[in-house]
Amino acid sequence: MTSWMLLLPIAVAAEDAAEDAAEEETPEWDVNAPPGPSETVSISVSEGTWMSVDVSPDGERLVFDLLGDLYLLPASGGEAVALTRGMAWDMQPRFSPSGDRIVFTSDRGGGDNLWILSLEDASEPTQVSEESFRLLSSPSWHPSGDYVVGRKHFTGTRSLGSGEMWLYPVDGGPGIGLTKKPNAQQDAGEPIYSPDGQYLYWSQDLTRGPTFQYNKDPNPGIYGIKRLEVKTGEIERVTGGAGGAARPTPSPDGERLAFIRRVRDKTVLYVRDLASGQERPIWDRLDRDMQETWAIHGTYPTMAWFPDGQSLAVWAEGGLWRVPLDGAASPIPFTVEDTREIRTAHRTAVEVAPEAFDVKMLRGARVSPDGSQVVFQALGQLYIADTQGARPPRRLTRDSGRVEQDPWWSPDGRSVVYVTWDDEDFGDVRRVSSRGGRGRPLTTEPGHYRRPVVAADGTIYAEKIRGGRLRSPLYSSDTGIIAIDRRGAVSLVSEDGYSVQLTDDPERIFYQDYGDEGST
Repeated sequence: MTSWMLLLPIAVAAEDAAEDAAEEETPEWDVNAPPGPSETVSISVSEGTWMSVDVSPDGERLVFDLLGDLYLLPASGGEAVALTRGMAWDMQPRFSPSGDRIVFTSDRGGGDNLWILSLEDASEPTQVSEESFRLLSSPSWHPSGDYVVGRKHFTGTRSLGSGEMWLYPVDGGPGIGLTKKPNAQQDAGEPIYSPDGQYLYWSQDLTRGPTFQYNKDPNPGIYGIKRLEVKTGEIERVTGGAGGAARPTPSPDGERLAFIRRVRDKTVLYVRDLASGQERPIWDRLDRDMQETWAIHGTYPTMAWFPDGQSLAVWAEGGLWRVPLDGAASPIPFTVEDTREIRTAHRTAVEVAPEAFDVKMLRGARVSPDGSQVVFQALGQLYIADTQGARPPRRLTRDSGRVEQDPWWSPDGRSVVYVTWDDEDFGDVRRVSSRGGRGRPLTTEPGHYRRPVVAADGTIYAEKIRGGRLRSPLYSSDTGIIAIDRRGAVSLVSEDGYSVQLTDDPERIFYQDYGDEGST
């Protein structure tokens, strides 16, 4: 007789072979590959939104991003020439120190990574970083041209997370972490080397506390600029304070640092003399920066010095500008005559208010003592169903207008105890027959009740909690664990605690409390 155990290795081997074949047949991911219907539209624009710009080492050309593609432009302005095309979102281009390559951020591999494009042979871009989870952006070159630095994103358990600066060889290979994220929720990014490679600058959220705050006040300052001394590993804050400081941009001679700062309701271009520490505003017509938010792609689009160190190329008011140190800015006109692929969106008709629909989320399910029935909450009401499916689920109570939740069976299975809530009348603890009917209140004082349990002797224990936040704060005194005996008398068992656990001893229960320091 052949045992099925003997067939298991064969079955597993066949399954592995099928998986290997499927992997071989699966084409490499390509964002630009058309998955379905699309159309091509023409664009003719002379303005753009949130455009990063860089200046070539010889000062003759600019590179910028627009609507997810990269473009070359004469430094004096004119018609831009497309460097990349397709559905991939390409952004944040930077010229190499030799001017013959461009590093940029792209999702063409499926997620944001650092890529390099050669301007000499017009070959396809090559991927530098290969992160699939800790995605990278905001690239910049090491002065040697052999490495690029980028911001690696670290997600947190709450909201968007933080960032670290990582260095990657341009020929590929694993990166090296240069900085550690400040914590799980405060942002750091916009890395850039000094021209001599002695320092790495970056922007960092310096507000107090380890957690992100919404609607932060930029007036006392949010971001500050830090720098790492490469040789010693020492980190210092370069500038910050009122209005913050972000988007560090060292001058070609390394003696000055351009950055952005919030001055009341304006984002202003500043320049700091690194020797003296003197800071002065240069131009106050920048667009609003993103200091109050998680600026995972930077607080402001990249800007760059011209080689003479006397002016900068920046984006503002929808256009590109040359801003000299005296603030007499002049526009750099550009036109983009190009096309964009628009793919047909997949749409599914959804009825907004159907007569009936399937409920897919049940809460507080409790099986009866004999195992024949289960009670649960759905859409704010209690339902009961046969565990063997003899009858479909049906409403347990005939009450209306109140939220019902936290059901618990009596030991004999003849009734169900639960709590209710009403925004005007508050809540109570109730009992209803397992055959259905109207719930009978067991408490007379309105309150905020949760999670009742029924002991073997019929005593009901429940939590009486405080209101506030989404519920009214009224009836929030005398909170804790209450007991309701068979006669309906209510008593306070404990002034603190939650999650009552029953025991075989009717005189004894277990529960949790928050302790002296708020821990359970």
